[in-house]
Amino acid sequence: MTDRGALEPVHVIGHLNPDTDAIAAALGYAWLLCERDGLNAIAARAGALNAQTAWVLKTVGLEPPRLLTDASPRFERIARTLPPILPDRSLREAWAVASGGHSAAPVVNSAGQPLGLVSGDSVFRFLSRQMDDRIDLDNVSVARILAVPCASAMDADVPRFPLTMRVRDGRARVVREERDDFLVTREDGTYFGICRSPDVLNPPRLRLILVDHNEPGQALGALEEADLLEVLDHHRLGNSPTTLPIPFTVDPVGSTSTLVCERMWLAGRQPPAPLAALLLAGLLSDTLILRSPTTTARDHLVAERLAGWGLQPPLDTFGTFQRYGEALLAAGAGLAVRPVESILNTDLKLYEGGGVHFGIAQVEVANLHELDDRLAEINAGLAALAEARGWGLAVLMVTDVVRGASRLVLAGRQAAALEELPYRRLPDGTLNAPDVVSRKKQLLPAILGLLS
Repeated sequence: MTDRGALEPVHVIGHLNPDTDAIAAALGYAWLLCERDGLNAIAARAGALNAQTAWVLKTVGLEPPRLLTDASPRFERIARTLPPILPDRSLREAWAVASGGHSAAPVVNSAGQPLGLVSGDSVFRFLSRQMDDRIDLDNVSVARILAVPCASAMDADVPRFPLTMRVRDGRARVVREERDDFLVTREDGTYFGICRSPDVLNPPRLRLILVDHNEPGQALGALEEADLLEVLDHHRLGNSPTTLPIPFTVDPVGSTSTLVCERMWLAGRQPPAPLAALLLAGLLSDTLILRSPTTTARDHLVAERLAGWGLQPPLDTFGTFQRYGEALLAAGAGLAVRPVESILNTDLKLYEGGGVHFGIAQVEVANLHELDDRLAEINAGLAALAEARGWGLAVLMVTDVVRGASRLVLAGRQAAALEELPYRRLPDGTLNAPDVVSRKKQLLPAILGLLS
């Protein structure tokens, strides 16, 4: 790893609609990469936090990862923050800025609003105007020219691009321009920096490590515009091909937090107590406090280890990781006051099987009877979601985290294909799935078997 490679940021990010394990794994693995390898690793998230994860972060005292909605480079990534100058300052000052940055010099007003750029072309046009005005340049010294206010020799028609705008969305305009330098502005329109056309045409690619997923359909948008460096996951394979070999770990354990903790232990690194408590939450959430059929002996061992590291004051009031897990699941459970959109989208994953594109959402409750009062609007919302996304099938898995059972709500034109699932249909149209709590290991394989 070169010094430059170590300094360039690497974003560690989980799947869309992130759950607690995705957030914990991103924060935990980013910390380890910084500590062990000296990388500039930054934890990120591909969507909004759910109620459970928000509770955990607040409880352990950690900030959420930065939101990264897609991997397409923004103008912020290619902007150079050269010092701006005021319009009444001399051309000499602008020339010093331009020479030092090997580009144009930005000119702003007292409020920070960009007025234009001083470049070689703009100065040449200024001198041309002087000649057109019949000024005898033979009698004008260089010192006199350099004393001219910047406003007189700047290019005021420079295109401006917001720093949050995708570079690819501004590329067509840059290609049409005959200039090489452009202004980049903040959301309020104030000056942020400048960018050059070569960087717009060939921007640096975001470097990503995916945790808790490997399927492109579950990843942040524009994944193809990034350089994928590694995958650390515990789900089925569904990855797209890569241009170069990368470390790729898909291990059958209960959570990605388990894998992160094992790597910390192997490296001889103990995370700070808040981070250990967060990783413990990721593990307990994904395994339903070690009761899910996805749970392995490794998860039990890691839970004990993380509890020893993380349940320190003030979190020691939970006593055991079982009580911590119960509080964790209670924080994310419940349907009574949540909007239908939140119920269906907070923990939603997309799949494809037998030529059918479908989504499975999962929501946790303390009692399956919570579904009864909301079933009509959930049915309508699920059908609308399937139609809007063009899916053949949409499923909501309502899981009782106390009793370890689920009810399934189905929608979509391919819903009839699931009639052969080994679950009894109830009078309200839902399917009763006793002892089914894992989307990954129990429900998904059964659905794929019927669709294939």
